[in-house]
Amino acid sequence: MNDQPKQNALPAILCLTDACDRPETELFIGLRNAGFDVDVMCNPKGRNYQRLVDEGMVAQPMALKTRFDKDGIAAIREQLGKKRYEVIHAYNPRALACGIKASKGMDVKIVAYRGVIGNISFLNPESWITFLHPRVNKIVCVADAIKEYLASLRLLWLRIPDSKLQRIYKGHDLGWYQAEPADLSEFGIQENDFVICCTGRNSPRKGFDVLIEAMDELPSDVNAHLVLVGNVDQNEEIRALAQKSNRADRIHFTGFRNDAPSIAAASDVFVLPSKEREGLPRAVIESMAYGVTPVVTSVGGMPELVEDQVSGLVVAPNSSSALAGAIERLYRDRDAATRFGQAARERIASNFHTSYTVQETGELYKALTGRV
Repeated sequence: MNDQPKQNALPAILCLTDACDRPETELFIGLRNAGFDVDVMCNPKGRNYQRLVDEGMVAQPMALKTRFDKDGIAAIREQLGKKRYEVIHAYNPRALACGIKASKGMDVKIVAYRGVIGNISFLNPESWITFLHPRVNKIVCVADAIKEYLASLRLLWLRIPDSKLQRIYKGHDLGWYQAEPADLSEFGIQENDFVICCTGRNSPRKGFDVLIEAMDELPSDVNAHLVLVGNVDQNEEIRALAQKSNRADRIHFTGFRNDAPSIAAASDVFVLPSKEREGLPRAVIESMAYGVTPVVTSVGGMPELVEDQVSGLVVAPNSSSALAGAIERLYRDRDAATRFGQAARERIASNFHTSYTVQETGELYKALTGRV
């Protein structure tokens, strides 16, 4: 191991992740540009991998298969021996478990990232090898709702100290969202049709069933199309629900699409009717960046993202009537929809910019390593 670092120098950071998204990629680059010595171990199949390679930031490729990946643990430990890293920042549970194991016996701070609510418990053994491990120094929560959830966990005298929890929003930049709106004519949608977009994974908690029910509750004169983007087309129950709908010909399944943001950009409204566990959904942020009015449920961090009646509409979860009411309002009042969409775009630019993420993450590293 090399000598101790100079105390006036910024610390060296080893970031462990999988197929990092654009916000993570730009965070790593932003931290390096701010003077931090940042190396990344990540999945070479990720779409942003080459950008990190071009920036000279990939220490070595890594695709962890499990939380006990022996080869991955060995690779991390080998990398830790090459430089005096002061912080490991792990961006998913596999990376966190393997990073903790690999750094056993080493004087290095451990930072974890948490982007969703749920699945952590003092009674769950897997939680003790990740977020509840005593060597974890900080848990970065992507929303206040996640921070509050973690702070609320209790078992007898056990709890997560408030000092371990810090909210840092995952930042974006409007410049990343320059794609042209998609041509929706392949779905039989005409240029002037009112389009509702919903993007998400095939998961019951996303609330696709509630949204389809909301479509049925719209007044007959509301001529709206619903475009469902993602692998929800593989859900037979949702497809059957759509086929039974009195608007079956206006509900369209796209399957997985690489141009999902472009489809959102071509829509009038973006809806995410989640029932539970949301953090700060990227799909909502992307639609807001394109100036599309969001309608979300009051779940997780979404009310932190969308200001009700200002930059979109926030409704109760599991309420098809509330969703239908919000959609109808935007259909009938296009000026309000336009105003909300413009405010949504400005909110991303002003309150969720990547520069804030870089600054706050850098301050966290400096505090952990005694630089402040």
